[in-house]
Amino acid sequence: MSNYNKKIILEDGTEYLGFGFGADRDAVCEIVFNTSMVGYQEIVSDPSYTDQAVVMSYPLIGNYGITDEDYESKTPTIGALIVRDYNDEPSNFRYTETLSELLEDNQIPGVYGIDTRKLVRSIRDLGSRRVLITTPEVTVEEGLQRMKETPVRHDAVKRVSCKKRWYARTANPKYSVVAIDCGMKMNIVRMLNKSGCNVTIVPYDTSYEEIRFMNPDGVFISNGPGNPEDVPEVIRTLQKLRGEVPMFGICLGHQLLALAYGAKTYKLKFGHRGGNHPVKDIETGKIEMTSQNHSYAVDDASVEGTPLTISHINLLDQTVEGLTVKEDYVFSVQYHPESAPGPQDSTYLFDRFIQNMEAYREMINRVG
Repeated sequence: MSNYNKKIILEDGTEYLGFGFGADRDAVCEIVFNTSMVGYQEIVSDPSYTDQAVVMSYPLIGNYGITDEDYESKTPTIGALIVRDYNDEPSNFRYTETLSELLEDNQIPGVYGIDTRKLVRSIRDLGSRRVLITTPEVTVEEGLQRMKETPVRHDAVKRVSCKKRWYARTANPKYSVVAIDCGMKMNIVRMLNKSGCNVTIVPYDTSYEEIRFMNPDGVFISNGPGNPEDVPEVIRTLQKLRGEVPMFGICLGHQLLALAYGAKTYKLKFGHRGGNHPVKDIETGKIEMTSQNHSYAVDDASVEGTPLTISHINLLDQTVEGLTVKEDYVFSVQYHPESAPGPQDSTYLFDRFIQNMEAYREMINRVG
């Protein structure tokens, strides 16, 4: 036991001993778990995990290293990474550094040697909660006090959103899209480019007037971290954009659109994270295996009386996975059709966005 150099203390008083990798520092985070078997680089660099300690349920992590082309954001903001077995000698001709080096460069602590099966079950049964990553010398009482004294931050989107407008252009573009960056994954931009869209990525607090001045064919609202009610600026902007331009939201963007149309959101017990969630398209009856990463969901009862229609449901817990307002050319999904990591069942949703922009353009031409 004396060889252990890391400890995690949960706010219910349980503790686990392990070994450190990455940055050698203490951290207070919200603990969550992810069931993906691959894609740890994309998970670590996904801004939606800001301030969260992610427990990987798949045991072997680090074995294919880190590759420069596979980041989802330039600067990872994950709170910590907790794994069963860490491999610091990758076997991959593409790798440029180890996972531990990436974490160390970005001041992110890692812990391995933990019984992750037990820990994941604890999160599943008792829910997500706060955790302290520290050293074995720290007592449970000291750890609980430190968690109590560490305030919960509500500015995650502000911290991860871009600070100024930037562009992602493609050859022979057919459409111009403004993407509101609440913590957007790079693969979303790649998918929009691949679909024939020039993309203007703007900060989360960009005003309605600025977006309308750009005269986009469509507006995309990205994924991101935290509680959707923490970003009222985006909700107000979307309320003004309703009916004026086709919109497509993913993950946090889905929740923000729901709030903009009058629905409500709530926090899930332990969230959805991983690439194995079955989702049903209510209109077609098709079942998709989806990649997910979120702590909040749309309250299905609150949708009644709004212009929203539920389009997709999660078959594991019946939560709302998709919404649409056909008359406004607006739709959203709770899951990630761009995946990275995850299955490719839902990439058709980018085609739906293109079809909505084309139909809206034709409608405007007829009317105008």
